[in-house]
Amino acid sequence: MRATTRRMPGMLVAGVTALISGVSVFVNSYGVHDFASPALYTTAKNIVAFLFLALAATVGLRSRRRDANSLGANFVTSEHTDTATHGVGYWLALAYVGIIGGGLAFVLFFDGLASSTPAAAAFWRDTMVLWVAAVAVPIVREKVRWWNVVAIVLLVTGQVIVAGGVGHLAFTNGEIDVLASTVLWAVEVVVAKRLLRAMAPARVALVRMGVGAVALLVYLGATGAAANLVALDAHQLLWILLTGLLLSGYVATWMTALARARALDVTSVLVASAGVTWLLQVIAGTVTPVTSALGLVLVMAGAGLVLAAGVTAARPLRRPALR
Repeated sequence: MRATTRRMPGMLVAGVTALISGVSVFVNSYGVHDFASPALYTTAKNIVAFLFLALAATVGLRSRRRDANSLGANFVTSEHTDTATHGVGYWLALAYVGIIGGGLAFVLFFDGLASSTPAAAAFWRDTMVLWVAAVAVPIVREKVRWWNVVAIVLLVTGQVIVAGGVGHLAFTNGEIDVLASTVLWAVEVVVAKRLLRAMAPARVALVRMGVGAVALLVYLGATGAAANLVALDAHQLLWILLTGLLLSGYVATWMTALARARALDVTSVLVASAGVTWLLQVIAGTVTPVTSALGLVLVMAGAGLVLAAGVTAARPLRRPALR
């Protein structure tokens, strides 16, 4: 399968995901405050993200006809072949990815982000690697390698330093919402990993954001806020377009990385997004570089260790030429 060997390794795709995530968290921390409610904000941007993903999938299908190794072709092509009959578990998994991962978890996260400090929200979000480790080992049979243990210690220690110590974590309603969304997304990572055995990343991504958008619209309708979607001003629409584009890029690369690499490794690399967010905050003048530099060094070291180990492990061995 020569085409497969020329594709970008899953761990490198995860690195791109971390970059997009870091920028997205920084941008969303500003954008969410320009809307009447976090639910309205996340519904609008998730709809836009679904539209961008649908466009990307269409482009991917066309590019696959010309070059099976193009980035767009990789997005719409499954890495595995699974001819098993899809039973109830398959449809429940799709429902979880769409309704919970693409809907409820977003409401919880942005409700929490709007009412907690960015440092606390980032800390609880980045505990996802712990929850994924707890779920991925028994369900998808992933083995915890030595680099995973070292990386988790570095990542958690670094995040504690960045957050200013655990004493600054107040377990407010906002922080609890962020933690709850993180646990739900951790379960989604493992569920999506199973689905990607038979589905292309594009299909899982479209289910996540499409079904999630419908679930969010139902939620807005139940709370009487759906009419506000058509009353957004030009400034709010710019926020929606920007954050929706970032979200679509995050979901597309995230699903592609999960299709090619272990869930635990991919999630560990994602924690490096904290370094991107921190750098942007330093540029914006909202944080002091000295206060969290050591923590970010530890975080980046942990993510870098998993990235290097994952890429090395995925590299095919070269056989000596026959003479």
